[in-house]
Amino acid sequence: MLEVGGKTVQETHQQYSTQEENIRTSRIQKLAELADKGVNPYPYSFDKNASAAMLQKKYADLPAGEETQDVYAVAGRIMAMRNSGMFIDLLDDSGKIQIFCHKENLPEEKVKMLKLLDVGDIAGFVGSIRRTPRGELSIKVTDYKLLTKSIKTLPEKFHGLTDQETRYRQRYVDLIMNESTRDTLRKRSLIIQKIREYLVSLGFLEVETPMLQTQAGGASARPFITHHNALDMDMYMRIAPELYLKRLLVGGISEKVFELNRNFRNEGLSPRHNPEFTMVEMYQAYVDYNDMMALIENLVSTVAKDVLGTTKITFQGKEIDLTPPWDRKTMLGAVKEYTGLDFSDVYSPEQARQMAEEIGIEVEDNANWGQVVETVFEERVEPHLIQPIHIIDYPREISPLAKVHRDNPRLTERFESRINGWEICNAFSELTDPLDQRNRFEAQAKAKAEGDEEACDIDEDFINALEYGMPPAGGLGMGIDRLVMLLTDSPTIRDVIAFPTMKPLN
Repeated sequence: MLEVGGKTVQETHQQYSTQEENIRTSRIQKLAELADKGVNPYPYSFDKNASAAMLQKKYADLPAGEETQDVYAVAGRIMAMRNSGMFIDLLDDSGKIQIFCHKENLPEEKVKMLKLLDVGDIAGFVGSIRRTPRGELSIKVTDYKLLTKSIKTLPEKFHGLTDQETRYRQRYVDLIMNESTRDTLRKRSLIIQKIREYLVSLGFLEVETPMLQTQAGGASARPFITHHNALDMDMYMRIAPELYLKRLLVGGISEKVFELNRNFRNEGLSPRHNPEFTMVEMYQAYVDYNDMMALIENLVSTVAKDVLGTTKITFQGKEIDLTPPWDRKTMLGAVKEYTGLDFSDVYSPEQARQMAEEIGIEVEDNANWGQVVETVFEERVEPHLIQPIHIIDYPREISPLAKVHRDNPRLTERFESRINGWEICNAFSELTDPLDQRNRFEAQAKAKAEGDEEACDIDEDFINALEYGMPPAGGLGMGIDRLVMLLTDSPTIRDVIAFPTMKPLN
């Protein structure tokens, strides 16, 4: 009996349905037939010299029924076979092209071997270019080579892979079957490339900072904790690179730094949240949050134009114009506009909580003034902010790393840019006063001791760095995943992450 990996075919297939088992058994039997013919179904390489898209473009004007003597070698995955393998649809990373395998052009042995090929196999074909009388550009094959034998069958062609859970869990199958998925993830790569190019063109230096940290800082978030065995100590997965990037400004490595970074926050999952996500964070010396507003407007609009050819996009049926300049509203002003509540002259947290509760918004019993304002804003204002807007001047209590507003000590020079109601970026005139920074950290540490799992600890080394002197600076962090969602019209963050976090089935 044929053995696979030391097991009989029957033992290997016990976990599969009868239909899948029969298909796998048939294909493994074909492997045995190939072996009998001396054919290696998993060779090392293939000399490919053309892509489907290149040929489609080069021969776009070739008339129907015309042939050429131009010979090319193509390779890809077999997506369909007709007439016992005479016609094959081949998919490579650029697109599809038809393969024409006829006994008049192929050796007899190769004609017989066509029955050992299956949809899903990866193969290389050599032949000349022709256009069929029906107008289909084809390769008239004179030789071919099986490059990878597919053991599992692809989803049924007409319906494709449509189950969302399966699409996310088996992204490799989703990519094979769905051009839209390939297009989205390719656009993601291009968006990241264009962000990098734009910042480098402005003189920013790309840097790298630690992902494993002895203290979680730079944002308000619950961290992931891991353990370093050699040092026998707990460490934290990075929730933000902010404090390390600012250390680089202190050191003077450059007046402009940025990092395209992976961050990890031990929080819930939603259509806009994944515990592992990508950000770009940047800092520029001698500017403030006003300059950062201009920077993010120009960055997003430039990337949109480079990737999509326009700054006017459609997201889930909503027309959004990314063209600068974007609107600006203060947080207090926006809250008053949409709720009628004026928190500007309210100083008592108790009064602020009462005002929120009077319009049906629940807040924590110990919420301070700034937290109440933020809660009201998130519940009653955010959903209305469809067009790009900067919400500026956040309460001091919820902005531990931002400089105090020059005109109002209760506020900070902080803004969040929002599109479609989502936070796209968070930015500050950066706090550079080490004594003030210590006071803010101490307030955060107190909140953490009282049960706030998202509050940060006192980072003594960062304060030490500030005491050496950090230049005035503007800083900004932008979520890449949400930007990709907007620019690809993707309703959930799982659509724009190749391998989103999923709970195991077993």
